[in-house]
Amino acid sequence: MVYVVVALWKAKEGQEETIARVIEKMTPPSRQEPGVLMYQAHRSLSDPRLFFLYEQYVDEAAYQSHMESSHARQYAWSEGIPNLESRERFFYEVLN
Repeated sequence: MVYVVVALWKAKEGQEETIARVIEKMTPPSRQEPGVLMYQAHRSLSDPRLFFLYEQYVDEAAYQSHMESSHARQYAWSEGIPNLESRERFFYEVLN
């Protein structure tokens, strides 16, 4: 089963470029993780503070491993999340 994570991040006022940089730093090492099938971030054209992250993992354990990785701790947890106004996550499975 492919484990899908969709995250919506809204930057605090004035922190949208900080969040963009965090995502830019997070993406390359995340894509190199063995359990990651897809890791793609998007930025809203109508609201530059809103970011949409679409991720696919081989299973939930791979996602948990990603969340505990050194780059997730350094970039997402330490630099990103403190600069967010809101954060929502949704979890899905791929239907064949």
